[in-house]
Amino acid sequence: MMKILLLGKNGQIGRGLQRALAPLGDVVAFGNQEGDHFQVDLTDEAALRAAVVAAAPSVIVNAAAYTAVDRAESEPELAHSINATAVGVLAAEAAARGVWLVHYSTDYVFDGSGKRPWREDDRPAPLSVYGKTKLAGEEAIRASGCRHLILRTSWVYSACGDNFVRTILRLAAERERLTVVADQVGAPTGADWVADMTAHLLRVVTDDRVAAPGGTYHLAAAGETSWNGYARFVIDEARHRHGLDFRLREIVPILSSAWPAPAMRPLNSRLDTTRVQAEFGFHPPDWRFGVARLLDEIL
Repeated sequence: MMKILLLGKNGQIGRGLQRALAPLGDVVAFGNQEGDHFQVDLTDEAALRAAVVAAAPSVIVNAAAYTAVDRAESEPELAHSINATAVGVLAAEAAARGVWLVHYSTDYVFDGSGKRPWREDDRPAPLSVYGKTKLAGEEAIRASGCRHLILRTSWVYSACGDNFVRTILRLAAERERLTVVADQVGAPTGADWVADMTAHLLRVVTDDRVAAPGGTYHLAAAGETSWNGYARFVIDEARHRHGLDFRLREIVPILSSAWPAPAMRPLNSRLDTTRVQAEFGFHPPDWRFGVARLLDEIL
């Protein structure tokens, strides 16, 4: 039976992982909120090492990250400490103990150019501090020599807390006209699905009877849409399947340049999942399926 150290239990993916990993073994879950039974400061390298030593895990799953993309532009040291330095500590500890490390990364390691989905072996060229620190975390893992799964995903959502879907539903009740970016394209991906796939991948790579490779994989829902298309789908589903009425009458497409932000976002967030499908034997669901299920849950 595995003993799994989970970091970032209160995040979108972390919440799903507490459920998805439980059948695999004993999960020791660390968070950073008041009242958490286990807490660790990711900016304190000594405390982080001590947490690993105390847990004595056979698998480390790191779902913790600095994810405030715009704020990272003014807090680069803090973002690097959490997304790169702390990850390097976990990787070194995993290597020293001969245990697996699972870590989540992002499409933001790419520059968002082109129209085809990004493959794992495409050259990273992040546009933002957030993307640069996430790439540095990846590089620290690879340099450590530990057995690892780096899972890049994008446009992650869950039913917990604020998210794009809740924001669109709220604004649709308040306004007749919304402007939503139409030139950023990706696949909305459910955090619970990512957690379930993580458990599946871990079952395979930790099975001594299977010669399963580790490395970097793209994990995202199938299909693609823009943020504008995403908003339109949410409103259409809420109206036609759930019978909701909104003040909203128009969702206007705009370019990213009309919505300036401190951090640049990649226009092309498409992720090619061919490799993970071929090596682990599954097919990701269309993004619409997961978003429709989310609406069923929150409405």
